[in-house]
Amino acid sequence: MRMTKRVLALALTGLLLAACSHKDKDAPLAFVPVDTPYVLANLDVLDDSTRQAIFTQIDAEMPAQVAQMKAEADQIAANDADTAKYLRTVAGEFDGKTAEQITQEAGIDPKGHAALYGLGLSPVLRIELADPAAFQSFVAKLQNDYGKKFDVATIGQQSYQRYMANASHLQFIIAVVGKQAVLAMLPVDADQPLLRQTLGLDRPAKSVQDTDRLKDLAKSKGYAPWAVGLVDMTRLLPLVTGGQDPLSQAFLKARAEAESAKTGEPVANLMQVPPSCQADATRIATRIPQMSLGYTTLDDKHRDMRFDVSLANDIASAFSGLKVELPGLGSNPTAPFEVALALPVTQLRAFWSAQADAVAAKPFTCPVLDNLNDTFGSLGDSMQKAAVPPIGDLLGLHVALDSYTSNPGGGMPKFSGRLVIGTNNAAGLLAMAQVTSPLLAGIKLTSDGTPTTLPAQLVNALGEQGWAAMTPKSVSIAVGAGEDSKLADMLKQPVGDAGELMRMHLDGDMYSNWIDLMAQKAENAATMAAAMGPSNGDDQDSQKAAATAAANTKAQFAAMKSEAARIQAISADVRMEDQGLVIMTHTELK
Repeated sequence: MRMTKRVLALALTGLLLAACSHKDKDAPLAFVPVDTPYVLANLDVLDDSTRQAIFTQIDAEMPAQVAQMKAEADQIAANDADTAKYLRTVAGEFDGKTAEQITQEAGIDPKGHAALYGLGLSPVLRIELADPAAFQSFVAKLQNDYGKKFDVATIGQQSYQRYMANASHLQFIIAVVGKQAVLAMLPVDADQPLLRQTLGLDRPAKSVQDTDRLKDLAKSKGYAPWAVGLVDMTRLLPLVTGGQDPLSQAFLKARAEAESAKTGEPVANLMQVPPSCQADATRIATRIPQMSLGYTTLDDKHRDMRFDVSLANDIASAFSGLKVELPGLGSNPTAPFEVALALPVTQLRAFWSAQADAVAAKPFTCPVLDNLNDTFGSLGDSMQKAAVPPIGDLLGLHVALDSYTSNPGGGMPKFSGRLVIGTNNAAGLLAMAQVTSPLLAGIKLTSDGTPTTLPAQLVNALGEQGWAAMTPKSVSIAVGAGEDSKLADMLKQPVGDAGELMRMHLDGDMYSNWIDLMAQKAENAATMAAAMGPSNGDDQDSQKAAATAAANTKAQFAAMKSEAARIQAISADVRMEDQGLVIMTHTELK
């Protein structure tokens, strides 16, 4: 199912990356209530060449995704024949087709608007169609191939199809309303007002489009208009835990019935939601009021996105002005794999200890959130332990890996790279390391960052040349030919600017190499398991299951390799700004 969702997400992304910018009274956003807890939509249209580049990317990944869906269907067929058949049906629709063909066969307008949003918690997807009849034929074919047709119902003059999943108290709706497709998941006993609003027969008093809410968000965050998403936690969390939202009640009833079957407790009792749940959810939401995302760059070679998590002022201010003295945190990484991570334990201890104290002083009383009390209690204990050196002196870690290959005979893999440990007490960290490991006992480092050759016994253990270096704020090690000069340069790199928390880089070749290594390990494990397993004819089912699992794993790695083959590099940086956490991801394609 995970890969099915990925294929559908790719298709949805293609749909969301196209639209006209004028205010059409029948545009999908005109049906989205201004108080929706979540929405993802497009605000503008891509040029034809970029849209085609996206289709090309989907086409390159499609064969591997189809193969994996089929393999997953084989794996679960014995226990879940219905889902397995669904996977094969979807795989069959995508098999051998291009993204452009699928879009055309489904009647979807590649330059149309689309929006995914919540009516309360209930998700609704509206897509503009180029050919409504083609969409209806596409849906009919899927249902015929699947072997289960949806019921046809009407409300007013509008017909729609629905599949009633009574055991889970859910219904799935598909409708063509004008020149739009509407797909939704609602509670099975959804009332008329919810159904009418889902189908667009009744409009919200005020829509997202009326307020320019997404447009203003994109402008303030630097999101390009091709796909902008918003999650309003102040609305979402109370709906999830309050027990009043219709979809929430459907989920709650399904869980209550399952629990009642085990314990005999009346369903009505298990469905009781204390008023404190609403208050606790609101309390949490004030700490994380909003999350949003959007593309910042999108063309035939780049897929750059920004994620924003707004935070309460005391959370953001604790780190937005913090400058961590870790070499490399303030510069773009360049090694095949490189990550610089701020871990200012002194500040982290103070912050998380304060959060643990706040929860201890006023525990959550909602049963659903009760585990948070234990979590924060354990966190408070952990923060006290973190005060002990060398953990209490830690500032961060910077790892740069230039090569990595497994050892065919097992044991230590072959690698070259550098590790820098940022600390407020470099001399103390070195002394503790020397006490802990006799191999380091004889090493003497100056505090000017000059690399010193590692002792012979340690070099022999690593199977490579090695060096160590120290500055007043770091202890570092390098392994591999030529890594000493790279280490010296690394220690001179800029430390983090205020609010910098992480920088990461991974190039496509290293990514592909890791996938090959993981695939080889998985294949070796499967071979060993087969050799050690029973060989008599009475265990044919187990052998068949093992073979199916191996085929599924192989398909998964094939999908990963197909995607990795097109990647030039992936990078990310994380920083804390005055309004909250900002995560930037950058994907460059070959």
